[in-house]
Parts: sequence; structure tokens; C-alpha cells
Amino acid sequence: MMNRSLPRKFFNRDPVTVAREMLGALLIRETEAGVTEGRIVETEAYLAEGDTACHAHRGPTRRNAAMFGAPGHAYVYTIHAKFCLNAVTQAAGTGSAVLIRAIEPLSGLELMSQRRQNRPPRDLTRGPARLCQALDVDLDLNGWDLTRGDKLWLAREKRLPENRIGSSVRIGISSAQDLKLRFYVRSSGFLSGPARLNRS
Repeated sequence: MMNRSLPRKFFNRDPVTVAREMLGALLIRETEAGVTEGRIVETEAYLAEGDTACHAHRGPTRRNAAMFGAPGHAYVYTIHAKFCLNAVTQAAGTGSAVLIRAIEPLSGLELMSQRRQNRPPRDLTRGPARLCQALDVDLDLNGWDLTRGDKLWLAREKRLPENRIGSSVRIGISSAQDLKLRFYVRSSGFLSGPARLNRS
């Protein structure tokens, strides 16, 4: 099968490991309008314990229920009327996830551009809200099983060598700001955030 989805065991690990190993994987979205696809170049890990920025740190709620489900499901939430896409990690009941912050667009660029009001390629999917808009990801996909291999899934091309992975503090949060849990592909032209955070 082409672009076989990553298995559940890939996600059933700690979020830091998953966040690092998601880099270089393909994120694929299939809709009636067509298929859009990109290579993941930036992620952020959110921990079940000791991480006050994690949506699950105060326990299950109606909003974060998907985070406490089985690993390999999508957790989609809204912020400022925009959507953000996460992959749930670890065992059910744990409450950890990896935010997909940016992808390098590979196919379906014309469709992505239409959804993003004809923005240039570099700005189509650079940031979590932008990539959700470009791929048509919204709350209808909250709780979606990313291991099914249809609608929305992740697939492996090849694993990145460690020397191509950088890390920094996370972006745009007001608590647990000093945790270096953001990971990115070094030298990628599709990263979000300030350039100073893309050099380590």
C-alpha cells in the first residue's frame, strides 16, 4: 500500500520520542476536493506530567477528551477561531500529545493555496493554524484514528538522522515556557516562529 499509515505502536510512546520521530514523516489529508500532503518539519511535545501548558494537566474535560483516548488519534482544538492538530501519544488515559506545528507542502499545492487565499508556498503550512486551514482540518477530525490510512494520516518516508533535528523552547504559550520541547528540521524553509529559535 502506498503511503502506509504509521502504526499505533509508533504513537504509544512518550511524546518527546514521538515528536522527534514524526519529523520527516508525511502528513496526508484526503477530501472530496483532492489530496494534500506535506512533510512534517516542526513539532511540539506536550507531557502528561509536570507540564502546565499541556491541555490535559488538570485532568479530562469535554474539550480535551481525545487526549485521553488511545494513542494514534487526532486531538484537534480551537484557539482564536483557528484549529490546531495534535497526535495523541502514550496509553489511553495518560493525556499527552504532539502538536504538528509546520509541514513542507509537497502535493496538492493549488488546493492548499485556494484554502489559504492564494498565499505563497512558504506561507501555506508554516504554523499550526495555517496547516490546518491548508489541509482542511477542523473539529470534525477531533478523535480521528490516524492509523486508519484514510481522510487524515501520517506515513513514513525515511527517518531523519539526529544531526538534522534541532530543538528549542515552545512558541506562543504562557506557562512552562522554558521547556525545550519544540523540535524542527534544521535548515527547513518552512518553519514557524522567530529565526533565533531555529538555530540550535
